[in-house]
Amino acid sequence: MSSAFIPLLPREAVAALPERAREVVEYRKSGLSLNHIQGCPLGCAYCIRHTYGLWDSRQPQALMSDAEAVEQLVRHRYFRPHDTPLQVFNRATDPFLPGVREHLFAVLNDLDGRELTNHVLVITRAHLKVSDCERLNALRHLKVTLLFTYSGIDDKRIEPHPSQIVVKSLRLATALNSRRYRTILYWRPLVPGLNDTAAHLARAAVLSRWADATVFTGLFYRDEIAEYYRANGLPEPYEETARRKIVPETLEGRILARFARRPSDASPLFRKTSCAVSYVHSLPDYNGHYGIRELCDICPAAQLDLCAQAHQVPSPHQLHEAAASLPDAAGMRVTEITGRAAQVNGLPSEQPRYFLQHRLAFQIHDAAHPHRQRRHGRAEIGWENAND
Repeated sequence: MSSAFIPLLPREAVAALPERAREVVEYRKSGLSLNHIQGCPLGCAYCIRHTYGLWDSRQPQALMSDAEAVEQLVRHRYFRPHDTPLQVFNRATDPFLPGVREHLFAVLNDLDGRELTNHVLVITRAHLKVSDCERLNALRHLKVTLLFTYSGIDDKRIEPHPSQIVVKSLRLATALNSRRYRTILYWRPLVPGLNDTAAHLARAAVLSRWADATVFTGLFYRDEIAEYYRANGLPEPYEETARRKIVPETLEGRILARFARRPSDASPLFRKTSCAVSYVHSLPDYNGHYGIRELCDICPAAQLDLCAQAHQVPSPHQLHEAAASLPDAAGMRVTEITGRAAQVNGLPSEQPRYFLQHRLAFQIHDAAHPHRQRRHGRAEIGWENAND
């Protein structure tokens, strides 16, 4: 094995990891996620690794070989060739860290060698090289999207990794001629009082010129993250935690107002990741957000037409047929279907819901966690006075 690769953890060390950390393949909203490399030195205080018991894992470590990991992915009950959107190393490391980069390309080359045409999302804030862009461009089948995480947060206690690094990587990746992959300015996490001044918003509007699309979103502020903030004397962004991302109504309004005045050559702005990913590949949204029309009021007209043509409301029979192959969806009951979404209950977790959503390209909502109008899929925080 090349020294560019990370040594494998002994089996007993893998067995000692927290249960969630041992889940190498996990379904998340934007895709089926592969995470057999875990650990990150970038030190962002709000990192989702807190919730997986992995915050103290600063050195990347390999739980299994890349070949074994890809086999687990393509044999997974949720995987469908050419259809299931995929994510690589988006939960517990950065895919372009020096020790992780070769594992990323091993996975991508393996998947591409199988002539799979699935979406693959690669989220990074690390330093890219010209050779990285050339290797990505050599992939012939996968629909690869690079999402460059940029926040503009200046407080080094919260985000010690310089934002300027990801800005350079974004500009480098987008400047490559005749590229097959696509780029997105992943503007996150936006937090009131931290990175939402007029100067912060103006800077992001300018940076959007260097991407094929721009997405904005807020902060996952879970209990584990709040505990870390308090233990380390960090300024707490909110008085309470939430299971969903927090994007207050006033913040969204200011973002939309500022981007309405962005440069004429800037990329379009989206509220949802899958909307942007689908747009940059000239495809309808694989999450079926078109039914939630208040999400679409900032989308380009041509993209709206694509999504409208693809939008199909499933019948209860089609929902149950799609769920039939999933043991963890055996108890699902369909309670309502409208042009916006299908509402179900009886699913044990979010993962089968995401599978059904991507399988049908239609919104599937859990009745236990309703999606409110206008703040679809976001926390209630900051929307308490909003009218439905």
